[in-house]
Amino acid sequence: MKQLSQTHAEVQAERLATLARDCLIDEARLSPKPGLVDSRGNGAHHDLSLALMERSAHSLTPTFLQLAQQSWQRPADIALRETVGRLGREGEQQMMKATEGVNTHRGAIWALGLLVSATAMQGENASAQQITDTAAGLARLPDSAAPKVFSKGLKATHRYQVPGAREEAQQAFPHVMTLALPQLLRSRANGASESEARLDALMAVMTSLSDTCVLSRAGMTGLNAMQNGARAVLTAGGCAQQAGREALARLDAQMLALNASPGGAADLLAATLFLDRVSQPASCSI
Repeated sequence: MKQLSQTHAEVQAERLATLARDCLIDEARLSPKPGLVDSRGNGAHHDLSLALMERSAHSLTPTFLQLAQQSWQRPADIALRETVGRLGREGEQQMMKATEGVNTHRGAIWALGLLVSATAMQGENASAQQITDTAAGLARLPDSAAPKVFSKGLKATHRYQVPGAREEAQQAFPHVMTLALPQLLRSRANGASESEARLDALMAVMTSLSDTCVLSRAGMTGLNAMQNGARAVLTAGGCAQQAGREALARLDAQMLALNASPGGAADLLAATLFLDRVSQPASCSI
């Protein structure tokens, strides 16, 4: 019986790793995203491309697998938190090697890595809320080996006095649970295509997120443009409506003009897609 249980756990860990990778790829391919890399082009980036994003996602599959394996049905404690931190940092090194030094998914490693671990900690049949609550408990624990240097995102949170990716996780991913996931389900129920529903979910995050990627590149001007533009898309009925698509095109033009790219929102969209699939395995793909 023990061997059967281990085999089952291994199968589930591989499933979670594959889902996490696929959600990163689906987020990257989703189009048209304002200022972001998508299937049309590089957005506001000069060092990123869709091919690079996909290569990065594939390079992270072993990391997600290790996170799921190490976290399977374990309680949240400092030992697990430090293991998760170490595996995440090792995954970041693998990502950098695959992309030749370009930061493609550092924020996504944090968000999706925690969610993969939290899902594995729950074992099976956990709700999205149970998963995010578990992830929050893990994120709030200390990691003595965490680097002390400030990333661009952390610098932005301090400069503008706004919460960042760390706080989002420690608060159980409120932008995912109260905005993106409900919008995704609502847009599907209203007849939007899967791509349109996912774009609406991205807009929902962008309406209020203090996206440190945007702040780092375009300051408060860029953040206000992002939030107001995203609200305009949803107010116009979302991406399934002509008026919503026109508002999205205007937002895209604004983001490109400001050299702004809402990478933090993109990470949370990938997290949303992951939670949607874990709690509803039959979810559609693009």
